[in-house]
Amino acid sequence: MEEREGEVRWDGLCSRDAAARAATLDTIGQAVLRRAESIASGAAADGLPALAARDGLGEALARLLMLSKRCPFPDVREKSEAILSGVQELGIRIPRPLGHGPSRFIPEKETIQVGKEDATMHTLFAESFATLGRLDNVTLVMVFHPQYLESFLKTQHYLLQMDGPLPLHYRHYIGIMAAARHQCSYLVNLHVNDFLHVGGDPKWLNGLENAPQKLQNLGELNKMLAHRPWLITKEHIEQLLKTEENSWSLAELIHAVVLLTHYHSLASFTFGCGISPEIDCEGGHTFRPPSVSNYCICDITNGYHGVDEIHASPAGSIPVSSTESVCEVEALMEKMKQLQECRDEEEASQEEMATRFEREKRESMFVCSSEDEESAATRDVSRHFEDTSYGYKDFSRHGMHVPTFRVQDYSWEDHGYSLVNRLYPDVGQLLDEKFHIAYNLTYNTMAMHKDVDTSMLRRAIWNYIHCMFGIRYDDYDYGEINQLLDRSFKVYIKTVVCTPEKTTKRMYDSFWRQFEHSEKVHVNLLLVEARMQAELLYALRAITRYMT
Repeated sequence: MEEREGEVRWDGLCSRDAAARAATLDTIGQAVLRRAESIASGAAADGLPALAARDGLGEALARLLMLSKRCPFPDVREKSEAILSGVQELGIRIPRPLGHGPSRFIPEKETIQVGKEDATMHTLFAESFATLGRLDNVTLVMVFHPQYLESFLKTQHYLLQMDGPLPLHYRHYIGIMAAARHQCSYLVNLHVNDFLHVGGDPKWLNGLENAPQKLQNLGELNKMLAHRPWLITKEHIEQLLKTEENSWSLAELIHAVVLLTHYHSLASFTFGCGISPEIDCEGGHTFRPPSVSNYCICDITNGYHGVDEIHASPAGSIPVSSTESVCEVEALMEKMKQLQECRDEEEASQEEMATRFEREKRESMFVCSSEDEESAATRDVSRHFEDTSYGYKDFSRHGMHVPTFRVQDYSWEDHGYSLVNRLYPDVGQLLDEKFHIAYNLTYNTMAMHKDVDTSMLRRAIWNYIHCMFGIRYDDYDYGEINQLLDRSFKVYIKTVVCTPEKTTKRMYDSFWRQFEHSEKVHVNLLLVEARMQAELLYALRAITRYMT
């Protein structure tokens, strides 16, 4: 069933032309049914059960299952379902999805259902499918905020597929390296498939040591950007640019840095929103029949770890009365009002502002979750990077000092933006647009309240993340952060940004308990962009220092 055998070509399904999609589906249907008939007749002759896993049929059926549930084109959904039914009629067991929707944290009924989206969302879905060949779970959660999603997809498409300094297979491999730093098997699996699809060498996937030396040399920068970006110096940049035949050009390095920061922060979103495995990937489907309780232990051993969280019902979340939650919202709004009044009445001195920043930065080092525990990287993911013991936690627990990075001395707007645009045209503009949309996005609502100015809260979240990275805005009063962000919210932010692989449903449920899921996804967009910008600032400052 491999594409290279010339039997099945899936690319035609991405066409906007219904006739081209129909022709592709006919070819796929014939090839799948032919192989299924062969397996069924062979099994009957041998007196054995017909197994779809043989000859790659299982992968094709999993892909058809994904298309039947996740394709934005109704003709493809219906025909894929019909092909699966045809295979089932031959006595071959077909796969069924595991899990409930695109997120383990958000009930499926509260997400956008494919086929029931409005015209704006349908355009975004069709665009995403045509570009990626899939409508992934990240997109289905991000679409709570269509304006942001459009900017995100446009930027990601440019980074991965448009003209640029790096060859296509390098781009996906760098994505794998970045996602693997946080043990994000969801993103690693997607980009392994994409890497192979664009002609990448399968040997590179056996471990970073099998990739070209040029990519291996990027490992150190990947590690520091993901966990301790404040340690990056111009000497690190010089090593990459001056290593004889394996050297990087400045333009290539900018492309690589943007990709690394994009996928580090996307790993944060993936864990922060509890993104489920894709239906056609490992952990997203099973060929076993449903058991009485709707799942069996094999689902868990096959890599689907969300079962306990989904079926554990309220015990998995923190019980709280609705009155208490409403009070939480009211209290937060009251604090915002009081802070606004204090701002109008008096302004702290520069010395006091600096002291408050240092205090908040120091305290952020000691914010950690009670569920903080070792999570060893699985061999499957850790082979894509070196030094698996290196992480943010090791640093913060030793009480080492994060130096202060003053935005007044080096900012995205005044320095980073122009550097990126000069060396990788248009990308600075795309990133700038994405940062602004995430930072300024508002529907003027807070839980059940309307006509609320949330700018103070959004700024507190953004500046708290930058504060954890040592980045200071001279004109911001960091005393506001403690007023607006309670401990459970800080734990969630710190975990999602610094050690996203440790995020749990309990953490997600325990902050802003009366807020909508769309508002919690909005928080994650702020986390993604603030983290990405923080990493970029450190890397771009080091590149600027090298150039001068």
